[in-house]
Amino acid sequence: MRPDTDTMPTVLHLRNERPTDLPPGLADDDVRYAPALVEHFVGQYTQPGDIVFDPFCGFGTTLLVAEAMGRVSCGVELLPKRVAYIRRQLREPSAIRQGDARHLDALDLPSFDLSITSPPFRTRANHPQNPLDGYRTQGNSYGQYIDDLTAIYAQVRSLMKPEALVVIEAANLRVGEQVTPLAWDIARAVSRVLTFQGETVVAWDQYGFGYDHSYCLTFTV
Repeated sequence: MRPDTDTMPTVLHLRNERPTDLPPGLADDDVRYAPALVEHFVGQYTQPGDIVFDPFCGFGTTLLVAEAMGRVSCGVELLPKRVAYIRRQLREPSAIRQGDARHLDALDLPSFDLSITSPPFRTRANHPQNPLDGYRTQGNSYGQYIDDLTAIYAQVRSLMKPEALVVIEAANLRVGEQVTPLAWDIARAVSRVLTFQGETVVAWDQYGFGYDHSYCLTFTV
């Protein structure tokens, strides 16, 4: 459902709550966003039976919320332990595919009505590991990371239905005196391959990364 930009909310006030705990072995890396965020966009911009896609599933919040709301979930996650966890939570385990978001074209993925995700973050400096391969290799620059995200969303574009909406939750990052304008850089980069519709500021009761808010960047074809 293509959004009406005149009626889209510009600020959401949400509690950053996760209703369940992750199991041992995964709990130390809890990067989930709040289900309430997914509920808002799924409820506002999809209908029951629509397909909701997440290219960076993490621990499956998008898929679980969409499934519970009567939508068809589909997503990709790189790390096998996370994939196994998500499969145990879903009523339809085949909704999650193990794979690399940088190679979506190699996966058999359906066209979707809504994509919502929060990609793995990185700062401009002091962050040698590559977030897009699970922080397992070094030597990836911030510029390369942004270029890779752009290439990923060029592939996402090919999966979008004509009225589909893409939502990327991202934040600017403050570490000491250094600020990485990550959300703004993502907005600028993805706008090279998708049409930027604007942003919703999410005001959280607690967040992190040096701020108490993040941005939901919205795009159409």
